[in-house]
Amino acid sequence: MKQTEILIKSTIDGSMQPSLLYKSSADKERPLLVGLHTWSYDRFNQINNMLPYAEKYDFNLLLPEFRGSNLKTNPVCTQACGSDYAKQDVKDAIDYVIKNENVDKDNIFLLGLSGGGHMSLLMAGYCPEYFKAIGAYVPITDLEKWIKQNKNYCEHVSACCSDDVNEMKKRSPLSYVDNIAKANLKIFHGKFDPVVPVSHSLELYDKIMAEYPDARVFLDIFDGGHEIDMETAFYWLLSQYEGVRKVKVTG
Repeated sequence: MKQTEILIKSTIDGSMQPSLLYKSSADKERPLLVGLHTWSYDRFNQINNMLPYAEKYDFNLLLPEFRGSNLKTNPVCTQACGSDYAKQDVKDAIDYVIKNENVDKDNIFLLGLSGGGHMSLLMAGYCPEYFKAIGAYVPITDLEKWIKQNKNYCEHVSACCSDDVNEMKKRSPLSYVDNIAKANLKIFHGKFDPVVPVSHSLELYDKIMAEYPDARVFLDIFDGGHEIDMETAFYWLLSQYEGVRKVKVTG
């Protein structure tokens, strides 16, 4: 699949925002996988993880920038880290490829890990109707809590959020339970994650289940740390695309 750099005009501030696009070779509409980069990186970060699977299953692949890394060294860091700008950038990029490419708009999938998992959950809260299924691996769900648990990221969260607790809450998935509950979502978290404690995913899941017990939100606590198993991740997405026949267990 050939890499194409595309520039999309932001519907918020009119700036031109970059994304990477890998097109399916099919001459008909094919699903779209939207891959979100991790906390400290940019749109190139997930090529090695996601491109082999897009090629294997002949999916289109979109890797948006959404204002770059969530680091204080990013000159526009206040527009990164799950801001309204960042969320709209992802939505604008999806709208662009739906309009201009051979994309099956009924089969759009979203996948992210770590900072990308955080952003996946925020997108679930922003436009859940866009996605057939969402996978969020080892996500941060509460920024204010996280900077007390992992001091390595404190200065970066503070810079992105202008050292404002209310801004941290605004950029935390826990603030969007009502909308996240409308998504078809699976959260994956390593029980022994040393970077983002598993309690982040447990708290969000428990809160959703308490208020929306019938929501199609699922939780997989796996034996591992701060990592992703792409086979497992893609099995979840494919199960929602193709359907997986399951054998009922008798009593």
